[in-house]
Amino acid sequence: MPGENLSRDEARQRGRLLSVDAYDVALDVRSAVAEGDAAATFRSRTTIRFRCAEPGAATFADLLAPEVTSVTLNGRQLDPAEVFDGTRIALDGLAAENVLVVDARCAYSRTGEGLHRFVDPEDGEVYLYTQYEPADARRVFANFEQPDLKAPFTFEVAAPEGWVVLSNGAQEGTAASGVHRFVETQPISTYITAVVAGPYHYVSDSYHRTFDDGTELEIPLGALCRKGLAKHFDADDVFTVTKQGLDFFHNHFDFPYPFGKYDTAFVPEYNLGAMENPGCVTFREEFIFRGKVTEASYERRANVILHEMAHMWFGDLVTMQWWDDLWLKESYADFMGAFALVEATRFANGWITFANRRKAWAYRADQLPSTHPVTADIRDLEDAKLNFDGITYAKGAAVLKQLVAYVGQEAFLEGARRYFKRHAYGNTRLTDLLTVLEETSGRDMAAWSRAWLETAGVNSLTPEVRYDAEGRIAELAVLQEAAPEQPELRPHRVAVGLYRRQDASSGSGHPALVRYARAEVDVAGPRTAVPELAGAERPELVLVNDDDLTYCKVRFDADSLATLRSRLDELTDPMARALCWAALWGLTRDGLLPARDYLGLVRRFAGRETDIGVLQSLHGQAQAALEQYTAPAHQEAAGRELAEGALAELRRAEPGSGHQLSWARHFAAVAASPADLALLQGLLDGTGTIDGLEVDQELRWALLAPLAAHGVADEAVIAAELARDDTASGKRHQVRCLAARPSAEVKEQAWADVVESDALSNALVEATIAGFAQPGQRELLAPFAPRYFAAIERVWRERSIEIAMDVVRGLFPAWLVEHATLEAADGWLDGHPQAAPALRRIVLEERDDLARALRAQACDEAAGARP
Repeated sequence: MPGENLSRDEARQRGRLLSVDAYDVALDVRSAVAEGDAAATFRSRTTIRFRCAEPGAATFADLLAPEVTSVTLNGRQLDPAEVFDGTRIALDGLAAENVLVVDARCAYSRTGEGLHRFVDPEDGEVYLYTQYEPADARRVFANFEQPDLKAPFTFEVAAPEGWVVLSNGAQEGTAASGVHRFVETQPISTYITAVVAGPYHYVSDSYHRTFDDGTELEIPLGALCRKGLAKHFDADDVFTVTKQGLDFFHNHFDFPYPFGKYDTAFVPEYNLGAMENPGCVTFREEFIFRGKVTEASYERRANVILHEMAHMWFGDLVTMQWWDDLWLKESYADFMGAFALVEATRFANGWITFANRRKAWAYRADQLPSTHPVTADIRDLEDAKLNFDGITYAKGAAVLKQLVAYVGQEAFLEGARRYFKRHAYGNTRLTDLLTVLEETSGRDMAAWSRAWLETAGVNSLTPEVRYDAEGRIAELAVLQEAAPEQPELRPHRVAVGLYRRQDASSGSGHPALVRYARAEVDVAGPRTAVPELAGAERPELVLVNDDDLTYCKVRFDADSLATLRSRLDELTDPMARALCWAALWGLTRDGLLPARDYLGLVRRFAGRETDIGVLQSLHGQAQAALEQYTAPAHQEAAGRELAEGALAELRRAEPGSGHQLSWARHFAAVAASPADLALLQGLLDGTGTIDGLEVDQELRWALLAPLAAHGVADEAVIAAELARDDTASGKRHQVRCLAARPSAEVKEQAWADVVESDALSNALVEATIAGFAQPGQRELLAPFAPRYFAAIERVWRERSIEIAMDVVRGLFPAWLVEHATLEAADGWLDGHPQAAPALRRIVLEERDDLARALRAQACDEAAGARP
């Protein structure tokens, strides 16, 4: 379908030509509860009122639909067979003012794109929701699918009697005969319109605010989920965070929430974490916790709630002109979400999580060959889809944190306030934001933007220390480096902290590494002295980027690295400790620290980590270090040591604590020996116990997955577990466990289900891939590597982009860390120069991760045997 991938040039041309005044969209989704083919499509009737700057010109409307019944332009009937090609409706002879009416049969989705239809296996109920970003509203109604053609929307939805139906605006009155009509929205972009419909469990509340001028604001709040999850739904906590966020953003933005009501919908089989549809925010239902989770899970949910709320201003009220400036909403939402989390909720350590998890995502993305500036060159919609990445979100947010340090918090927030007032309900580019920040800060934002937003890559900052004869610091400098392919050296506002050991007698009774000196400095160029620290007593640890002010890779001098190797757990400040852990992980990924050294640090010190979010990151990174970065000859021994250490910490952890739960899940993930697997089996059948560990349903699946992967749990055992948990969540776990079994027939079936068929929904595709790709099954999976490279162009051509991305990423033979796999990837890239650029980008990224793993394994092998 040549017209499906809208280009930037086409959008610019259409944007210059058209102004949209209103959409009236009527959907009839009563077919959703039908059987068979009758449930495949729904009726969509759209009326668009728009103006044309050049009467007589031609353009097109967007629609992805199996059938168009009629097209009427200004009262003139157009033949659908002539004007509709499957993706676009050709419109010619436009008047100055136009009315377009399109009546179509649109398809329900099973891929999470457009109008997704989910049948709950637990009770047979049908649930619908929409997901559009960047350009899937055209799967539901005819439109001009680009962010700068904003308009007010009025939705009408005919649904089965008794269903809860929501859209962006509040419902007008009560539904008559199942027909729900919603009030007209403010001008918004097509990709943030929304419909949620089904027998959802709905809880209501309200938010009230009296402003300083005496005006009052009342916002109806709603929260909803599938009926099957109602018993697990902690709506009160969702409402608490929502109200705290609304208070925070009203306090700082000086622009009242502009979209009336605020519904929070937790929906099944969702591809994303959440989506900022104004008035009707959608979240993946995994944020409703079916079992015990750690406080880090609640923190993550709160952060996502606040991230999406920040979008009500950054993204919904003011929207980027085109996807080049996607960062204008995502970077700001990521930063403001973390800012609000720390300032307004119970999660006061949110910046630690930001430093340890979000920035790890950014650092990985920024070292790939596909790295790009924060403000990117987005040629078309396929480019846009791939740019929802660690740079657009996490690097951009980290850069904004640096900007706050650079211009000051009040100047930064005042810039936001002016930005909203100046561009409300409009579209902006980078220059619009820089203009207001220059006004409020007095800084040269053009130079800052060139360095931070318009170049790619991450700098490394390393301390250089020279001591005098008395052992004091004669000079401390910060060395800045950049990768040859991204040579930009940037201005960094950083703090440099000096740490040394404090006597046990001076406080807690335990030795402690504490900060005794700190200086902030503007780093510029390859070497910057820090004169404030000259004369300080000799430190045991120098921490560049203390307090995490900038975006960089932190390196250590030899003395500091030796201190961390021996006494990392003595760092009392949780942020400093998190930054050191993150830096050590960066060294491991870069092949500068042997993987087994990193695993040794985790075994020695992770058990004393107090921050649960950092601990869970360490567990994931340790597993990655074992599977990807440890030399193959040493993996078995290293895995055995890691499992032994995890089990020891599991038994040592406080009974019933989040730390105990995290160690239990980590132990299950790395368990491989017969004794370890027997313990997992005992925890499942009740013959084994660990004091305080509650083996609830979610933990049962976590224990069963490795048993399936090692061939201990067969199909009958997995079926019995599904019988205990015959729910949508249980089905996903079952599918993953089935695909994990070590059998050639099992792998062949999983491959066929994902690559050769489109029968599975997006959630079950994801679960099948997760089960298929087991790192401990390399020999079993090796035959699929050549089949992968033979299939991916066809997959990209035939499947929706969301599913194609999952398949191409998820089935890349990363489990085969060998030079032969690298050569196969290079051969495909060299032999397919005309393949879709977005497809080539994914393969290039996966190839780069593989090359990194080979370098890290070489580093680990060169280090020799470890005690």
